[in-house]
Amino acid sequence: MYHFFRTQKIIWMPQELDAFQPYPVEIMPGKIYLGNFNQACDPKVQKDLKIKAHVNVSMETGPFFLGDADKLLHIQVEDTLDASISPFFRHLCHFIDIHLELGSVVLVFSKLGISRSCAALLAYLMHRNGQTLKRSWVYLKRCKNNMCPNQGFVNQLLLWEKIVLGDTVTDILDSLY
Repeated sequence: MYHFFRTQKIIWMPQELDAFQPYPVEIMPGKIYLGNFNQACDPKVQKDLKIKAHVNVSMETGPFFLGDADKLLHIQVEDTLDASISPFFRHLCHFIDIHLELGSVVLVFSKLGISRSCAALLAYLMHRNGQTLKRSWVYLKRCKNNMCPNQGFVNQLLLWEKIVLGDTVTDILDSLY
């Protein structure tokens, strides 16, 4: 599936390894990727992964799909403890669901791809799979081990869990969060 990663090269020079740019992390095989702002701005990444839609969860504006509300969902939210991301969860889930139905590949990203975009994807995974915050967290952590939504987002995700499941199941006082 990722032919662009194939190489005949056996030995790499240190400067070649330093120049290697990582690709976004695959969350749903060939359908949803999680990345950072630089990856979202890289035309090679867009082409190689066949990205057809962006969910930008940052204050910055990216170069792709500008002015095209069908292909770009821009959730302008700061990465602060008092920032409100939960009002966007329903729209976010609807946007991704529609693109998956259309067969589009979606890239969800934020500035560093660690807090805001991870919170957005946790909300989506909870919605899509009807699962707890904890189960979604464990899955996403396996995909991206440095994910770390801020505590304000975690609290909002707990409220989202109650909306999705009808009750709060996850204990966010657990050291996992």
